[in-house]
Amino acid sequence: MGFTPLAGTRAPVRVWTDPYAIEPQAAKQLRNIGALPWVQGVAVMPDVHFGKGATVGSVIAMRQAVSPAAVGVDIGCGMSAVRTSLTAADLPDDLAGLRSAIEATIPVGFAQRKDSVDTRRIRGLEQAGWDDFWGRFAGLDRRVAQLETRAQRQIGTLGGGNHFIEVCLEQGGADEGRVWLMLHSGSRNIGKELAERHIGVARGLPHNADLPDRDLAVFLAGTPEMDAYRRDLWWAQEYARRNRAVMLALLCGVVREHFPQVSFHESISCHHNYVSEESYDGVDVLVTRKGAIRAGRGDLGIIPGSMGTGSYIVRGRGNTDAYCSASHGAGRRMSRAQAKRTFSTEDLAVQTAGVECRKDAGVVDEIPGAYKDITEVMAQQEDLVEVVAHLKQVVCVKG
Repeated sequence: MGFTPLAGTRAPVRVWTDPYAIEPQAAKQLRNIGALPWVQGVAVMPDVHFGKGATVGSVIAMRQAVSPAAVGVDIGCGMSAVRTSLTAADLPDDLAGLRSAIEATIPVGFAQRKDSVDTRRIRGLEQAGWDDFWGRFAGLDRRVAQLETRAQRQIGTLGGGNHFIEVCLEQGGADEGRVWLMLHSGSRNIGKELAERHIGVARGLPHNADLPDRDLAVFLAGTPEMDAYRRDLWWAQEYARRNRAVMLALLCGVVREHFPQVSFHESISCHHNYVSEESYDGVDVLVTRKGAIRAGRGDLGIIPGSMGTGSYIVRGRGNTDAYCSASHGAGRRMSRAQAKRTFSTEDLAVQTAGVECRKDAGVVDEIPGAYKDITEVMAQQEDLVEVVAHLKQVVCVKG
């Protein structure tokens, strides 16, 4: 499809969807971002929608600056997936037992473990670096010092909202019916606490006094505030990656108990709320992806739909116009409150037919109808990624 420029911005804002279809609030956010003096450019993904602080589905390249609200409060939120040796024929007709076993192994929602998980005892989990990782907690913002025990107990837990664990079947091609495992989660409460503290600091800095949107306050390179944020940011992004790795290993363990013959391929993991140091046209920039994945040439990524529509494993095309990025999912087309007003549990049951999942009022805000059509989103970014596998969930665990 290619991009369309968004008119009326200082820095180039390139849009991979119909600019006139972007909700007015989100369009205003994008223009505010494009007006910032530190912004090199912005790429807008086809799943774009209004978000707190900055637009979801935005990729912002800044010179010598970064906006913590443009990362969001779930630092490092992202996806992990692994292809198994199982096929649909190996699965029982009734998947309720498998779903219950997953829910019994991995805490969801606001739940945390009674004790921190012993990572040394988890089969298939990378063991390197854990002691160094936790040793760096003492160097984080002193205002989160009392949260170390909670952070340890939340490693290997899912969270709520749009976070999920799924068992999926590959659709079409030579591997029709191949079983995949997939999950979506981030840095839990500790990422949120770190983000909110740094966002508050940024808002109070003098150079942010006259911004068009106080949520876009930035830290500048070479300042103590930037150094402190980057220290905590990198740690929280690693927390999110390790959190997903623990859950994926535990999920593989559940599947192994049910299907002892199973084997697993190499896993895929990608953030979609994070910052990365990159270079384009000889300019070093800090790239903030809020609701977007890196899609450099050859990079494998995961783009999920909603809980009843399916997901995609993709390979990046390295499109530098988009700062080597792609969408992070389908993207919401209505708020959670609007979804609850619009849909009923009966609608949820119809739209998740064939999926073993919760179908109660507590997850109506995650109904497929509240999200954009994932097939349309994928069609709008054919120049950003190529599809490796199309997946359809048969089990979905929500927080």
